[in-house]
Amino acid sequence: MVAVIDYDAGNIKSVEKAVIALGGDVRVTRNREEILRADHVILPGVGAFGDAMEKLHRYGLVDVIMETVQAHIPFLGICLGLQLLFESSEESEGVKGLGILPGRIVRLPEETGLKIPHIGWNSLRYPNKGRLFEGISEESYVYFVHSYYLKAEEPGIVTATTEYAAHIHASVEKGNVFACQFHPEKSSEVGMRILRNFMQVTK
Repeated sequence: MVAVIDYDAGNIKSVEKAVIALGGDVRVTRNREEILRADHVILPGVGAFGDAMEKLHRYGLVDVIMETVQAHIPFLGICLGLQLLFESSEESEGVKGLGILPGRIVRLPEETGLKIPHIGWNSLRYPNKGRLFEGISEESYVYFVHSYYLKAEEPGIVTATTEYAAHIHASVEKGNVFACQFHPEKSSEVGMRILRNFMQVTK
């Protein structure tokens, strides 16, 4: 069973539909026992960092997420879900992220003349081998919607990068924790392959 964590943060329905399309049994939930029983857990998200952290605390989900990671249940953060896994964000100064992975979320620079937010398709490069990208060639295109991006402190966890106004750490992997700044559920066949690869990860 795949648990999609529900904290009122957008794009949950599209993630649920993608998992169902791949033949997965999915639960959209904020129930602790249901999440910890899951074979895979997804933290989606679209919105503001500070507001999302407030909701995770309000619904008692911070401790559940920590337990999930400690239990080595395969865990995937998507878009804002990636950002929340890190320590802080320029979007919400003074708000602590989950701090599961070391790094900071910073705003895309506007002086490049490129439109912010970054909305559209960009190709990926793989600085390190990642299980999410098995069978997916470099320069494959995925769909982004974001104004802030990750600067990970550990280069070794970065499994995909892209270029848009900055050098963007687009995907990370550490142990059974995975995250994508882009939206695999909106990235056509490449995105579905990424989600299938995630659903095949075991403890």
